[in-house]
Amino acid sequence: MKSSIRTINARRVIVCVMTLVCSAWVCMALAQEGSRKVIKRVEAQYPAILKQRGIGGVVKLKVFILANGKVKDTEVLGGNAILAGEAQKAVQQWAFAPAAADSTMEVSIVFDPHAAAE
Repeated sequence: MKSSIRTINARRVIVCVMTLVCSAWVCMALAQEGSRKVIKRVEAQYPAILKQRGIGGVVKLKVFILANGKVKDTEVLGGNAILAGEAQKAVQQWAFAPAAADSTMEVSIVFDPHAAAE
């Protein structure tokens, strides 16, 4: 009887520990995917011919950010291929607030052919 109670208690402890470890892992993963403050933003160059022809849209990028805030890489998630290239060139020059670890975040770059020139 005592043996079976010890086995049940040991299993409960193992389950509790595994739950805590998994919860911590999920929290860390969510923290790494969180939003980081942009401290240097470079505007994307809008190709003149596309703007004149009224071609615009939204480019979605996944940005891979190093702990020191520099952009390591970008991945196009959607949008016009030509505009995506311009968006990537700009975002590659951005700088983010430093963090404890590398992270990723998604950004959207809007190319509006009807917006006033800056």
